[in-house]
Parts: sequence; C-alpha cells; structure tokens
Amino acid sequence: MAVLPITLYGDKILKKKAIRVSKVDAKILTLINDMFETMHNAEGMGLAANQVGSHKSIFILDLSAVKGFEKFKPMVFINPKIVEYSEETIRMEEGCLSLPGIRSKVERPVGIKLLYQDIDLNDQVLEDDDLLARVIQHEYDHLHATFFTDRLDDEGKKMVKKPLLKIAARKVEIEYPVTAKGAM
Repeated sequence: MAVLPITLYGDKILKKKAIRVSKVDAKILTLINDMFETMHNAEGMGLAANQVGSHKSIFILDLSAVKGFEKFKPMVFINPKIVEYSEETIRMEEGCLSLPGIRSKVERPVGIKLLYQDIDLNDQVLEDDDLLARVIQHEYDHLHATFFTDRLDDEGKKMVKKPLLKIAARKVEIEYPVTAKGAM
C-alpha cells in the first residue's frame, strides 16, 4: 500500500464527473487499498477516487476514529447513486482533505438511500440517517465535481474565497502529501 498525494482545490480532476467502474481488477484493488492508506495518513473519514487523481466512481469511508463509531468497519462504494433524500435537513460542520484548513456548516438532508456496488460489483442498498449519511453525501458530491463549499450560501462562499485561492496556489501548510500546483 502507498500513500498517494491528495488533489487540492484548483486541480482540474476535482471538477470532472467520475467514470463508472465496469471491472474490479488488480489495479482497482490497489487503488482502493492506497486510498485507505492515504485517508488514514491524512486522518480523514472519507476519500473519493478523484481526490487521489483517479476518475473512477469510487469512494471509501472509515468512521472508526469517531466517538460512537469505534466498531465501524471500513466501507468501499463503487458506482454509488443516491436515490432518495430525507425531507428533514440538518446543518453540521464539514471539512475536506482537498480543502485543508476550511471548515464550515453545511445544510444537508439527514437521511439518504444509496445504491452502490461492493468490490465484487454486487449491487447493494444502504439507508442511513446518521453521520454515515452525511459523509456519504460529502464523498458522493466529490464524484459529481462538487465541494461542500459549493453548497454554502453567498455569505459563506464569500468567507471561503480567499482561503480557497491560497489552497489553489499551495500557500497553506498541509501535513500530508498533496499534488503540485497544476499537476492534475
């Protein structure tokens, strides 16, 4: 397993929609293992494939470091599709490994219903209305070229504009490997 550089705001790959996975081969399995290694190294809860330079429709989660989720088993989501959102919403603070140092409250639906495939490309269904649903929505957004900052109101977007420009210029301190400016 390898720690991969994380793509940052300004990298073009983060603004392209992910491509469906049709076959899980050794290359995809290596990517998934490297994604877990990278996410754990950066102390994240989730990571989308485009955050490590891949166009594949994959994201991973591991909430086991969060209080109350210690028994959580790491999960892999291939070709995910949210098919249902709850009407009830909640505002919670979010951060992102591709937006280091930026945290903001984001309103999202409390619950979701997700269709996805596991690493054997077997169809799965997941329904949740907890932290898992929020992290899934965050990572799912990455696969659709959306950052949590895109979901902020006008005032929130104004507040993050300068920090985002600093990230794109690589003028921030980051404690994990990241792509070079303009690399992707």
